[in-house]
Amino acid sequence: MVTVLEHPLVQRDITILRDKLTNTQEFRAAMRRIGRVLACEAAKHIEVRKVTVETPLEMTEGYKLANDVVLLPVLRAGNGLVEPFTDVIPDAKVGYIGLRRNEETLQTEEYYYNVPELHTASLVIILDPMLATGGSICTTLDKMFHSSATRKCVVVSVIAAPEGIQRIVANHPNVPVVTASLDRCLNDVGYILPGLGDAGDRYHGTM
Repeated sequence: MVTVLEHPLVQRDITILRDKLTNTQEFRAAMRRIGRVLACEAAKHIEVRKVTVETPLEMTEGYKLANDVVLLPVLRAGNGLVEPFTDVIPDAKVGYIGLRRNEETLQTEEYYYNVPELHTASLVIILDPMLATGGSICTTLDKMFHSSATRKCVVVSVIAAPEGIQRIVANHPNVPVVTASLDRCLNDVGYILPGLGDAGDRYHGTM
């Protein structure tokens, strides 16, 4: 299942991210705003349990998270989504996976991995602003399903290419994908068009 956000303010902020004249401060602010909307959409996959709470007037029923939620940003661009997601899901734990793309083969290479203990009911929300070839995400999903206890993941991106979506659907058809924009295609070196450039460099001001 692929969900593409359709919200006028998100569309406005996507335009800010795309603009090559947008400075680092404005880029970060737009990323945070989009991230909060993405977090609300991704949170629809969180399970809750009923609890009893006492208001100033009476007892009533309420809800708490039923299971662990673990945010897993793909370094380093994924860091830009951690703050808005923890704003919306303050109970969430945070892990990290470091993947780099080999610019010659376009294959992914892992260089760092540090994730809280996962259980079968844990929900892992994988954060990567740019879903291009889908290589990094599929590598991460393979690791989650083959090397950990978790069986529930959601993929979140700001910009996605059809090629990346197709790769995830082909390899992990039961994993939901939430994105703010589905772009046109990849160019001949694997960058998203029209895209927004390198999200990590633009967010961290290292252009």
